[in-house]
Amino acid sequence: MRSPPPPPAAEEGPLAGLDPGRSKCGLVRTDASRHHILEACVLPPEVCLERLLDWQRLGLITTLVMGDGTGSRAWRSRLAEVLPVHLTGEWGTTLEARRRYWEIQPPRGWRSLLPEGLRQPPRDWDDIVAQLLLERWLGHPLTRTP
Repeated sequence: MRSPPPPPAAEEGPLAGLDPGRSKCGLVRTDASRHHILEACVLPPEVCLERLLDWQRLGLITTLVMGDGTGSRAWRSRLAEVLPVHLTGEWGTTLEARRRYWEIQPPRGWRSLLPEGLRQPPRDWDDIVAQLLLERWLGHPLTRTP
């Protein structure tokens, strides 16, 4: 599934990216230029919702981009009244996020000896999926400090 093009240039400001899930969600927030990740986390859904609403109330985000997979319909209906919500395709993001994790956090020690396909990140990487969703929607990569 192809992602829709980003909104017109008039719609600017910081974005949130969400990888919605039933037990945990990946969440990221960009700067106003939409080039850098300022905050990234993996949270339970209830905590994630509160964080999103706090960011919106504080003016830290103007728009939400989220994956169109698991639970996206429920999230969209809950958030669409308070924040513009855009869906983008999630196909292939889990494997892509695993690769990106190792780019952001290069393997050390014994993990560096494993072939890439056998490496599993030592933590959940749903936040990286949320970043990839934003990158697909924006059409450019985002930088992140490890």
